[in-house]
Amino acid sequence: MSKKILLVDDEESLVVLLGERLKFNGYEVITASDGQEGLDKAKKEKPDLILLDVMMPKMNGYQVCRLLKFDQRFKHIPIIMLTARTQAIDMKTGKETGADAYITKPFESDVLLNEMKKLLKE
Repeated sequence: MSKKILLVDDEESLVVLLGERLKFNGYEVITASDGQEGLDKAKKEKPDLILLDVMMPKMNGYQVCRLLKFDQRFKHIPIIMLTARTQAIDMKTGKETGADAYITKPFESDVLLNEMKKLLKE
């Protein structure tokens, strides 16, 4: 059975392109276009891994990550922050909120896929 990935990003073109790449690599993909929708879908769908942008409408990625990682029901879900925020302070904030990995945009698909496989223990 394929692993379920939740892709949360407000940049529609990235969601389409990355979503297709993930499907091509055998993943089931669920998408959300803002932080609140991402949080709701994470709780409803219980994905195997979450790819999470930081700068989004309604709720930012740090808030979504913290809410999921501090909830016993969801803290086991690996979260990769996938963001244009490249400063050391941003990466530190990502780790402090519970992110398992932090990858900056633009990114190499192979780097992302390798990190996903590592976190999914594939």
